[in-house]
Amino acid sequence: MARQNEEDLALSRRAAAGDGAAFATLVEKYERPLRAFLARMGAAEIADDIAQDAFLKAWRAAGQYDGSARYSTWLTSIAWRCRLDELRRRSQPAPQADPGENPNAAEISDMLARLSENERASLVLCDGHGWTHPEAAELLGLPLGTLKSTVARAKAKCREMWSGTGNG
Repeated sequence: MARQNEEDLALSRRAAAGDGAAFATLVEKYERPLRAFLARMGAAEIADDIAQDAFLKAWRAAGQYDGSARYSTWLTSIAWRCRLDELRRRSQPAPQADPGENPNAAEISDMLARLSENERASLVLCDGHGWTHPEAAELLGLPLGTLKSTVARAKAKCREMWSGTGNG
């Protein structure tokens, strides 16, 4: 088990025993990347609510984290399910991500919006957040080969769209 997993497992076990400070450490460590992932997935307007819901569920299920995967993988899988639940409740397409300060952010958001849900999630997890293919495949419930093909297809579509904008 990687050292980071050992530390996160110890914190999660302490949180399961009611140690709020231990859980606060986990929140501080993973809040920013989780919110960034949710916003990039086209849920910027509801990213905070989904992240809060995911952390609440992670707090309640802290004893279920076993350290076999990275804590970020476990937490993001909770957030992914929370996001899907929220989008179903709202029964509308996901809103576009906030372009922020990156001068190409609007084009990137537009390209991501044109990808299918699986293509977008696969690409953002693997290339945007540095997840391994097996981690992303597990989260998305896809066979590893399918995930790899989906990432490659998403990259190809983005390259094609990018070259059409005069940026490539």
